[in-house]
Amino acid sequence: MSATTFAAFGEVMLRLCPEGKKRFIQVLPGQLEATFGGGEANVCASLAILGKKARYLTALPDNPIAKAFATHISGLGVDASKINFSKTGRMGVYYAEHGSNLRGSNVIYDRAYSTISLLGPEDYDFNAMLDGVDALHLTGITPALSENAFLSTRELAKAADAKGITISVDLNYRKKLWNWKPGVAKNDLANECMRQIAQYATIIGGNEEDAADVFGIHADGTSVEAGKLNVQAYIQVAATLAKQFPKVKNVAFTLRESISADHNNWGGMLYDVESKQAMFAPLDQDGTYAPYQIKDIVDRFGGGDSFFAGLLYAKSTYGTLEEAIRFAVAASALKHTISGDYNYSTLDEVLALVKGNATGRVKR
Repeated sequence: MSATTFAAFGEVMLRLCPEGKKRFIQVLPGQLEATFGGGEANVCASLAILGKKARYLTALPDNPIAKAFATHISGLGVDASKINFSKTGRMGVYYAEHGSNLRGSNVIYDRAYSTISLLGPEDYDFNAMLDGVDALHLTGITPALSENAFLSTRELAKAADAKGITISVDLNYRKKLWNWKPGVAKNDLANECMRQIAQYATIIGGNEEDAADVFGIHADGTSVEAGKLNVQAYIQVAATLAKQFPKVKNVAFTLRESISADHNNWGGMLYDVESKQAMFAPLDQDGTYAPYQIKDIVDRFGGGDSFFAGLLYAKSTYGTLEEAIRFAVAASALKHTISGDYNYSTLDEVLALVKGNATGRVKR
């Protein structure tokens, strides 16, 4: 059997950040660190770094900045040959200001009139984009940009489903987006659109509040704002979500408890629809859920993407769902130690953490 080829479709942006945890007002006029980031690109980068075949699908302006991105992600091992370079639109930008202690992180989007938000389904060659692809990953971020971006995502999902390609969907609700239909509430628009995309998915996931924000399915006894989660309640959230989408085989959630901007407890859950069983990770020696305590976060952006990449990697590599969720949570925990959107953690580093090696000792 040939190795699985993963693809993901969505918008990548230029990411601009102040040095360390400084504020914009402290560094401007002055320098910002420029990198690239975007949920779907992050997944492809992680998969490639872990050793899987990955193809990134997007639309970008035909200019040197976008070409620099294509060269960059190709250098990580991601196939960028099917990127749609267009004379229309621009490359989106997001400004990220890292929080510290009591001050939360902040994101400012500058992505209006981006190429992917302007192009519609008629502007893509879906057959060429999906040629040789076994699994397609989509998120709720790109459909939130514009009606055209939503329609393109939906039609790509439909085309992939017709080819027998397995589809995963990260709900990824962004409250600063979903502005493109005047008079319709953001959550209602997200619900309407994501139902049309998620109907094709065999894996649906998100963070601890995405199911509530998108589909109105709440975890009892949970207060995300207060950083307190009733993790057992997510079993019912997953079961309720699965009933609404008959193709779904697994539902996955990251479980983040935000103690402060620098200290998060981090874990995850994977629900198997057929057996109606939920698996949590990490576990202590008694088999009880015991999240990683990440006390000195370097960069939390991309944490959920690294979780989904880890899950896709492990499900295509290992024999059990228990192994898959342990790997996904470990991979995403390590992402919090790395600056930038991408998870540069190696396979050996993830496996070491899965086995309990969290000392951070120097390797000589």
